[in-house]
Amino acid sequence: MKNIQDCYGINENGHLTLGGVDTVDMAKKYGTPLYLLDEDKIRRQCAIYKNALKKYFPEGSMPFYASKALSFVDIYKIVKDEGLGIDIVSSGELYTALAAGFDVTNACFHGNNKTDFDIEYGIKSGVGYIVVDSQEELCAVDEIAGKLGKEQKILLRITPGIDPHTLKAISTGRVDSKFGTPIIEGKAEQITKAALEKKNARLCGFHCHVGSQIFEPDPFIEASGVMLRFISDIKDKFGYETDVLNLGGGFAVKYLAEHAEVNIPEYIESIARNISSLCEKYSIKMPKIFMEPGRSIVAGAGVTLYTVGTRKEIPGFKNYISIDGGMPDNPRYALYQSPYTVLCANRANEAPDYKATVCGRCCESGDLIAEDIQVQKMDRGDTLAVLVTGAYNYSMASNYNRIPRAPIVLIKNGNDRLSVRRESFEDLIKNEVL
Repeated sequence: MKNIQDCYGINENGHLTLGGVDTVDMAKKYGTPLYLLDEDKIRRQCAIYKNALKKYFPEGSMPFYASKALSFVDIYKIVKDEGLGIDIVSSGELYTALAAGFDVTNACFHGNNKTDFDIEYGIKSGVGYIVVDSQEELCAVDEIAGKLGKEQKILLRITPGIDPHTLKAISTGRVDSKFGTPIIEGKAEQITKAALEKKNARLCGFHCHVGSQIFEPDPFIEASGVMLRFISDIKDKFGYETDVLNLGGGFAVKYLAEHAEVNIPEYIESIARNISSLCEKYSIKMPKIFMEPGRSIVAGAGVTLYTVGTRKEIPGFKNYISIDGGMPDNPRYALYQSPYTVLCANRANEAPDYKATVCGRCCESGDLIAEDIQVQKMDRGDTLAVLVTGAYNYSMASNYNRIPRAPIVLIKNGNDRLSVRRESFEDLIKNEVL
């Protein structure tokens, strides 16, 4: 299992472990479905980004954890301890961060359609940067900040027109993306000029994001090249030299044994060399560099545990292994056909010699976790584990079919701690008027 993520193992009982803790014991203690997270692994990933940006970029450069990947109170406490900022995309994420005691002056507030409520809530809360996505939003930020008697720092989200050769649904840097303002036809120049003329919105720099699950540094190098040319042009035309360049996030995570390893420090160093060279070429100062890792911070720290209910064999067609969860706790396969490593946690030392499709309990034919994969042959009562589920599982969970959401248990130094309680039936109707 360590060839997938370093926090996985198999103990003397043949059971899957996470952070040295027996996952079968955790399933018995807390029930299933169950999200398990290795807090030590999360902290190691935070340190990798923090140290690399500090080493290769100017003072003040820092990572901002992209909390859309996984948002709950304890994750903000962990990120705060590790000295990262946060990337938030809704007032709900902001509220959660504030509840955790996070200093949101170290926050970037994103979103392609922030409401007036979002903007006002962000400004009143003291959020560090609002990442402005459009001309209309720029005017709204300036107007609302003025009414509140405040000056709000902003970054402009610019679309560099880069195709990172990743899944279209998670590609965000293309010219036709719903996010940001494209450089083509002078659109980005126009919004920059407008931002420089605002009284209550202070332009501090630019933001771009090319996509997610990127296995090499080349898209970041290409995007930073486009952005630095744009920054140079803005300096020549308006005399404005940016203080911040936010390159977004997107480094990939190894979900399967055959996936490539991503050497984050090495990739950041190569990006830094290119930025340094281009800044010298264009005679511009090297800006502070922000990055927004999310998936690569938390995904590999996670395991989701289920209890097997039935095994159904349809000769000549398919074998099904049914679990007590599915798309309500992990919709990624239904949405993207995302690949996963799946195994029997209580017999993890046995060879995966049985071809099966893992399906959920919902009344939905698309409620699948994986199709036609090799796993151990499982029976009712076995514990099934899906690896690398720390990102975009809990954060995308739903109550489809009126199924309560699963709890989160953190593993730290070999000890387990309940962080998010399992929802009850009462929770399902608590907002309904009876």
